[in-house]
Amino acid sequence: MFQKIEKTNYPPDRVLMVWDGECGFCRYWTIRWQKITGTKVKYVPYQEVYKDFPDIDQKHFRQASRLIEPDGKVFSGPRSAYRTFTYGRKWAFLDRWYETKSWFQKLSDWLYNRVAQNRSMLFKLTKALFGSDPHNTKPFWVIYLALVVYFIYISLVGLPV
Repeated sequence: MFQKIEKTNYPPDRVLMVWDGECGFCRYWTIRWQKITGTKVKYVPYQEVYKDFPDIDQKHFRQASRLIEPDGKVFSGPRSAYRTFTYGRKWAFLDRWYETKSWFQKLSDWLYNRVAQNRSMLFKLTKALFGSDPHNTKPFWVIYLALVVYFIYISLVGLPV
């Protein structure tokens, strides 16, 4: 379980998303987020900046991603992702949901912990569903879904003649 951190006394000059630079899954999705936020958010592996935040222990950066704003506010885990979306045009409503809907916050925290525990497997699944290049994703999941629907149809009505 990741620990939520509210504030740092060492705020950055600009919005900073801090993530695990040794995690392929994290790298993939960080690149996708950058496409949403453009230059409004700076994305940096914690390994490069954790010393800039002496009031946040390195173990906390290892536990979860952190979005750190220039006023010192820190958003952790799924909230860091949702807050990032507020700097883009897509998915900003998720941050409001996390803040106002307790069921969504609990579900998001639970899912984030499951993802954190299974990053390697989920990275393989991500590449199978969207392709290996996060700069140019492919909707392979549509093909898989179509195949599943087709096989369900065949099992229910039989092979077409």
